[in-house]
Amino acid sequence: MKLRFTETNQGGLHIHMVGIKGVGMTALAEILVQKGAHLTGSDTKEKFFTDEILASIGVPVTEEFSEDSITSELDLVIYSAAYSTQTNPELIEAERLSIPVLSYPEALGQLSSLQFSAGVCGVHGKTTTTAMAGVCMEAAGIPAMVLVGSAVPDFGNRATRFLGGKYFVAETCEYRRHFLHFCPRVLVCTSVETDHVDYFKDYADIRDAFVEYAMLLPENGKFIYCADDDGSLSVARILEKKRPDIKQIPYGFSARGKFAIVGSRMENGKNVFMLEGFETKFSISLPGSHMVLDAAAAIALTWILAEEEGKNLDSAMAQAIAARLECFKSTRRRYEIIGEAGGILFMDDYAHHPTAIRKTLDGIREFYPDRRIIVDFMSHTYSRTRYMLTDFAASFEKADLVILHKIYASAREKNDYEICGEDLFRETSAVHHSVKFFKEVMDAEGYCEKELKAGDLFITMGAGDNWKLSHELFSYFKRSGK
Repeated sequence: MKLRFTETNQGGLHIHMVGIKGVGMTALAEILVQKGAHLTGSDTKEKFFTDEILASIGVPVTEEFSEDSITSELDLVIYSAAYSTQTNPELIEAERLSIPVLSYPEALGQLSSLQFSAGVCGVHGKTTTTAMAGVCMEAAGIPAMVLVGSAVPDFGNRATRFLGGKYFVAETCEYRRHFLHFCPRVLVCTSVETDHVDYFKDYADIRDAFVEYAMLLPENGKFIYCADDDGSLSVARILEKKRPDIKQIPYGFSARGKFAIVGSRMENGKNVFMLEGFETKFSISLPGSHMVLDAAAAIALTWILAEEEGKNLDSAMAQAIAARLECFKSTRRRYEIIGEAGGILFMDDYAHHPTAIRKTLDGIREFYPDRRIIVDFMSHTYSRTRYMLTDFAASFEKADLVILHKIYASAREKNDYEICGEDLFRETSAVHHSVKFFKEVMDAEGYCEKELKAGDLFITMGAGDNWKLSHELFSYFKRSGK
């Protein structure tokens, strides 16, 4: 049974959210509370940074899944896509009581249908682009509600930013084609390449999913795409044949037009660049040309919505956006600087795909040319590791020392791929001069305490839980005063 949101029915609804501690679910909870809904939630006992957010907006969370949490007084149950309606006791009980149930992508999609919505998609770059768009829109005075799939320091370490209710800008995910529930009038596509090989059978399959998403744009909708990404370019070309009515807006170093990047360079520890259609100089304090691309995408999206809003598209607005972007601090687990202790810079990054690893390390090497770079990487999912084993091994070229662990398993798959962390270690050791293996993450702590020295940069990478190691090591060196 499904319930449809309307412009007026969200206020007063009693909604229970299963798996509420997930970043996207917590962000959705913030939006629903803002709209006047009464929420409860459930999740595991594991502590997340979202616990504080949920407490601050007054949402009670039960740290277990029990049918007792589901009562006939509920109007709706929303669940994280990580849980199954066939096995979760709360979802089973909701079905028994005939309470409407929506998945997170379905709920997000329904909200997007109620206002002018812009979706940001891509295998890489969608989180940072959406967050950057949020700060740009704040500078431009766009009355938008922004939802990001990570905590954003510029949003007060939350995943949402409320600037008004006229527009809805959201990060949208390609996994299992979840983004097809979203109803965009403008779409940003940052990158398309093979990923999620447990679901998409090949590159053509995932590319076609992005094409299908872009086809949801209304007549004369706008498609903003990265001209430097082969996958995004392929989607744009297919879309041009299928939907010539859609206005295509390229951005990037290879683009032509208003959002073509020109004069990009390093200057005083910042990425400085200009865009073809602007006299303003933009800069970001984040490493890597891919971050410049994300900034250009965010500016393009902001400019399109400013035009829709009837704003005065002048140099003053461009300068306001540039000033805000210059202060942008990235998002949680994207080039996140934990701190410096003992002369060692500790960082953490979510990069869990060979392309993302390579681009992240390229940027770090460019920003910190004199530091020894130590990467602690934990691969995520058996299927991705098996399919991309050779690419993973080659992606650590810019690192001086690589530390590897067991594969961080996903709840959505079994190890039917005959692959383990030792396989990645052997493959990487064949092409890299310095690789260490510790099956458990914290088993590497003692080694790192002895190995790290002043001038090093230590970064944890991946979608696993090895981020804990960088935090523990930072605390150790801070305490020891080394």
